Amino acid sequence: MLKIWGRNNSINVQKAMWTVAELGLAHERYDVGGPFGGLDEPSFLAMNPNGRIPVIDDDGVIVWESNAIVRYLCAKHSDGALWPSDPAARSQADRWMDWQASSLIADLVTVFLGLIRTPEAERNMPVINAATGRLNGAMEMLDRHLGSNEWVAGGKMTMGDIPVGALVYRWLNMPIERPDLAHLGAYHERLAGRPAFAEHVMIPLS
Repeated sequence: MLKIWGRNNSINVQKAMWTVAELGLAHERYDVGGPFGGLDEPSFLAMNPNGRIPVIDDDGVIVWESNAIVRYLCAKHSDGALWPSDPAARSQADRWMDWQASSLIADLVTVFLGLIRTPEAERNMPVINAATGRLNGAMEMLDRHLGSNEWVAGGKMTMGDIPVGALVYRWLNMPIERPDLAHLGAYHERLAGRPAFAEHVMIPLS
């Protein structure tokens, strides 16, 4: 059976769990990281020497890094659907996944940690505000793309929507000033209509 290590309030673990739920895979999840600890245990480091979550064990196949896990599971269980079989279509999903990881996540983490997990008196608001501005600019770019695409890779949901969608939920639910982006709002409504997204991503930020 598929095994997953990671706490459910981690955005990276949420990507993996959303994928598992979309695919209907039998699995077991183990709480590690954050208040649960365990990341420095030798048994965990033997699976992921980076000491980070999520990690999966798929009948002996160990995969770490959240986007790699999403790709692996979709390629194995959803070829032609969440994993586009056409290389050009797959490249669209890939580029949005990489965009989320390379251009957005650092600013999201800065804002999230600063506003959700840092006491108000200790917040570095100039840093948080600068990251918020960059994040809002990126969301405006995504909104323009969604003006002519129902999903990030075109006309149907793919693996590319999983990292992007998880980040969009956090952006919409953090206590920040943000532009009103109609296409992005409609995209979030489509995501919210998917039971797997609602169960694993639409949870209180903590």
